[in-house]
Amino acid sequence: MKIAGTTRVFYCIADPIAQVRAPELFNHVFAAHGIDAVMVPLQVAPAHLAATLDALLASPTVGGISLSIPHKTMAAGLVSNATPLARAADAVNAIRRGADGRIEGALFDGLGFVRSLERVGFDVAWRSVLLIGAGGAASALATALAERGASRIALYDPDHAKAVRVADAVTRAYPSQSGCQATSVPSNDPAGYDLVVNASPLGLRAGDPLPVPVERIEPHAFVYDILMKGQPTPLVRAARARGLSASPGFDMLVQQAPLYLDFFGYPELADAARRGDAVLRALLETEPATSGQHDEAAHGTPA
Repeated sequence: MKIAGTTRVFYCIADPIAQVRAPELFNHVFAAHGIDAVMVPLQVAPAHLAATLDALLASPTVGGISLSIPHKTMAAGLVSNATPLARAADAVNAIRRGADGRIEGALFDGLGFVRSLERVGFDVAWRSVLLIGAGGAASALATALAERGASRIALYDPDHAKAVRVADAVTRAYPSQSGCQATSVPSNDPAGYDLVVNASPLGLRAGDPLPVPVERIEPHAFVYDILMKGQPTPLVRAARARGLSASPGFDMLVQQAPLYLDFFGYPELADAARRGDAVLRALLETEPATSGQHDEAAHGTPA
C-alpha cells in the first residue's frame, strides 16, 4: 500500500484498539480498487475523544472516522447533524465533516444487523427478540428492529437502568410502530423468543458464562452473536451443537461496509463492496493471529 501526501486518511477509533477489524476490511477495499486512501486504527480514551475528533476533523486530508467501543454514545453528543436512526438510538459510529463545516454523524450497526439477517432469510417483522446488552450497539440494534417491525424487543442487562433507558428510547422513537413493544426484562431466559441476540461482552474472555441458557432457546429460534473475537463464539458453538441456526457477527461489518463508503463519499466503491461481499466475508472469517477483543464497528458494545 502506497501512502503519499495525497492520501485521504480515515481513522477507526476505539479503546482498546487491538481487536478492530474495520481497518483490515477498508484497506483491502481501497487497495483492491486503486483508491488513494487508508484507514488507520487509533486508540483514544473516552476523556480525550472530543479533543481528538476536533483535531482530526480540522485536517482537510481526513475523510472521516469510524467509531468503535466505547465511543458511540458519547460521540452522538458531539455531532451537529445525525441521521434519524442515530438520533433515535443516541449513538453514532461514523463521523465526517460536511461541506458546511459542521460535523455529521451516522449509525450503521442496526442496518448492518438487519441486512445480515435478511441475507440468511430471517425476516424480523412480527418476531419477538431477546437482546442481551444495553450499550451503544444494543441501542442501534433495538432501533433497527423496531423500524423493521419486530413485535416485541426485550432487553436484558445486569444494569437494569441501562436496559430501561434503551427500551424507553426505542418506544419514544417509534410510538406508532404497529404492534411493537420494547421493554426491559429481569431475566436472560430465551424461552419464547424467535430471535436471540448477544450484544454484550460475554464471550470475550475465557471463562465467561454464556449470555443465555442455550438449552432454553426455542428450537425454531435464530441466534446471533455480534462479537467479532474468536468466531465462532462460545454462544454460536453451543447453539449449533443443539442444531439451532446461529450466525457470527462479522457479517454485520460486511453489510455495513457499503454504507460507510457511501457516507465517506465513495458511491461507486460502495457498489463494488455490495457486489463483492463474499470476498469481504471470507476476509473476516479468518481470525487475525494478534486479535484481542471484539470489534465494535462490526460490532458489539459491552453492556
